[in-house]
Amino acid sequence: MSASLYRDALAPFLADAQRLLPDGGEIFDAHTHLGLDEDGRSLTLEQLLGQLDDAGARRACVFPLHDPERRPAYRVPNERVLRWAGESEGRLIPFARLDPAEEPIAEGERSLAAGARGIKLHPRAQAFSFDGPEMDGIFKLAGEAKVPILIHAGRGMPPVADGLANVALRHPDVVLILAHGAICDQGILTSRLADHPGVLYDVSCFFALDVVELLARVPIERIVFASDPPYGRPSSGLYLALRVASQAGLDEASLRGLLGGTMAALVDGHGLPAVTPPRRGASITLAGRLARVYGYGSLAGPAIFAGVVDQAKAMIEMALAACRDPEPGEVGQALETIGAALIAAQGLLETDNGAPAALDLLFRSMALAATEVPET
Repeated sequence: MSASLYRDALAPFLADAQRLLPDGGEIFDAHTHLGLDEDGRSLTLEQLLGQLDDAGARRACVFPLHDPERRPAYRVPNERVLRWAGESEGRLIPFARLDPAEEPIAEGERSLAAGARGIKLHPRAQAFSFDGPEMDGIFKLAGEAKVPILIHAGRGMPPVADGLANVALRHPDVVLILAHGAICDQGILTSRLADHPGVLYDVSCFFALDVVELLARVPIERIVFASDPPYGRPSSGLYLALRVASQAGLDEASLRGLLGGTMAALVDGHGLPAVTPPRRGASITLAGRLARVYGYGSLAGPAIFAGVVDQAKAMIEMALAACRDPEPGEVGQALETIGAALIAAQGLLETDNGAPAALDLLFRSMALAATEVPET
């Protein structure tokens, strides 16, 4: 019953994604994980490849989670990811995860020699700042090896923009991928690094408006699709990217670059494309009804993620109340689609192991609510 409930509610979102997909081009996920995390989440090679298949993604960058066996120096998790990537028939591009406090240069050199094609840094999990002397060594290593550095720039951190911008500007030859839309300090980072020739921003975000705002601050040629499994899903992350791109009115060439062309060119050694001005203005038009739905739904998502189901149900009920409108106007179809998805999400939360599917439906619903452009 729960499978059919999810499938039926998902169908309109899948049809919408298919409508928005451009012809041709590669879908490339810039941010995925393999292995086990201390928080209990995990992902196997087979599961990740299956999730990429569901999204139509051919390739992905991959790195270890916050693995319980990370000491010393992330050596064991890095070796596992390199092995799994080798078994993926070229679909997974392995990055070495480094801890600046544990022989980062030696582990970086070892992993790069073994086939790693990038470096991953996680300042929240490894509890470091970008002001330490080891940072220049890591950036120098990446520059000499001509590999990118992907940096967690999402939630759960103190302000890091100045230290990160300072070291990045000292190493303009190093391509950076700032994960999660750089939401930890999006305004400062996008401003201070505006003239850096190689800073990318991945869109693995839960809140659609974070990505909407990114398109107002950053050239589209520096924004790349990402989904962050096992915390996100490539197929739902793809839907978010497609909806935001549609709202911004991106042409097909720009959309192909966002979905995979830019990352494919980078990892295949062709460099980054020339930039154009940001494609969106300083403001957006958001339907009032859908804004209410987005607000309540955005409170439900973190509650599901944290396992606080009663709070999630209460916020979903408020979002549903906003969907029940006797005069829905031009946003009626969106309200209907979202309402059906939220009802299904409520039902899934009553089942064993239904939370991931409920969160997926909620994620897609919020992406639609934030990006449906009212008719003028």
